[in-house]
Amino acid sequence: MEKLVSLCKRRGFVFPSSEIYGGLNGCWDYGPLGVELKRNIKEAWWKDMVAGHDDVSTLNGAPSAYSMVGVDCSILMNPQVWVASGHVGGFSDPMVDCKGCKGRFRADQIADLKCPEKPSKCVGESDKCQLTDARAFNLMFKTNVGALEDSSSIAYLRPETAQGIFVNFKNVCDTSRVRVPFGIAQIGKAFRNEINPRNFTFRSREFEQMEIEFFCSPESSEGWYQYWRNRRYRWYTDLGLKSDKLILRDHHPDELAHYAKGCADVEYEFPFGVSELEGIANRTDFDLRQHMQHSGKDLNYFDDQEPDAAKRRFVPYVIEPSAGADRATLAFLCEAYHEDQVEGETRIVMRFHPRLAPIKAAILPLVKKEGMPEKAAELYRTLRKRFNVFYDEKGAIGRRYRRQDEVGTPYCITVDGQTLSDATVTVRDRDSLEQSRVAMGDIPGWLAEKVTGDA
Repeated sequence: MEKLVSLCKRRGFVFPSSEIYGGLNGCWDYGPLGVELKRNIKEAWWKDMVAGHDDVSTLNGAPSAYSMVGVDCSILMNPQVWVASGHVGGFSDPMVDCKGCKGRFRADQIADLKCPEKPSKCVGESDKCQLTDARAFNLMFKTNVGALEDSSSIAYLRPETAQGIFVNFKNVCDTSRVRVPFGIAQIGKAFRNEINPRNFTFRSREFEQMEIEFFCSPESSEGWYQYWRNRRYRWYTDLGLKSDKLILRDHHPDELAHYAKGCADVEYEFPFGVSELEGIANRTDFDLRQHMQHSGKDLNYFDDQEPDAAKRRFVPYVIEPSAGADRATLAFLCEAYHEDQVEGETRIVMRFHPRLAPIKAAILPLVKKEGMPEKAAELYRTLRKRFNVFYDEKGAIGRRYRRQDEVGTPYCITVDGQTLSDATVTVRDRDSLEQSRVAMGDIPGWLAEKVTGDA
């Protein structure tokens, strides 16, 4: 993990937030490569789950059609939203403070936490520990809206993106001509006042979620739950997370939230241990009923597609696949990191799936003469209209290859002496190190097929 964190800083994937002022615990900035990697992950999720999804799935052996639409909801919402969702009254952890080290710890974790003053002991075991009684600590960030700072102006930074979808359920039904079953997706920032941010970007105070609320009839909810449970696990494996490090774990009945009918976690074996990437839950009709009760608005769905005798009103059940964009990014970084030996030297290589790689190809003139830089620059300008590509003419070709390996570029395209005679270029594969000749004019289509599957 230390090697990966060092590489992320050195190559511009992730920086500590406001580092020149000493940083802020639990906050991170994505650098030039990191922002491309995370954007590619979010775009892959949106394309696969929303914009480019297959309209028909096989559910219980029979075809079942469904729609997917998107929203982008406000971070600040009416505070009654968080009263209805239970966050104002119940979104808190029991915390204890230590008067000795001035640390704050979750009461249910102190038996497993190392004492900051004496790491050989757990919190509370050292003679220097002076623990207070446990008390509730709300995890939402408070702010004030308007000119006056009083109780009437209190608002919260959203701790999750789901509630924005729930309160827009009727708006989407009325404007988008969607019919149950259908899903509403959102990618957006959420904020939690984490007491103990840790493990690099895994647990942060500001994070981004990729979330779907899938609305279905109560009787079909178990089938849709299994569908999304399996589909979301497969999405990670398709993008390169190894099956032996990726775990699909069903919750034991005593782990389930009081409103949940079923829940499974997609977990990944990070260097610091196995932790959750995504949760898929059957939330029943709990959320819509809560908002109906607190808002006084009717959020029933009228099913007018059934025969007259079967037409009915009901509150839809919700299947929620909720993924963390930052956690997914960290998992793909961990999975990609490799060290191997090439020509007697240790090579660091980031083996990203081509869809996720920040840079899709590097364009390299073999030498800075004989017209090679001009040819390479021409190819670079052509490719950059469709792909994030990189041009580099400085240093020995082997050293330039190594730089691209370390940032995960899947292909290096070299303009060399043969290019000038037959208009072909050398293409080097990052993982196999194999080199082949491709006609210069075919490169745009060839690269599109390699990194997206589209010619």
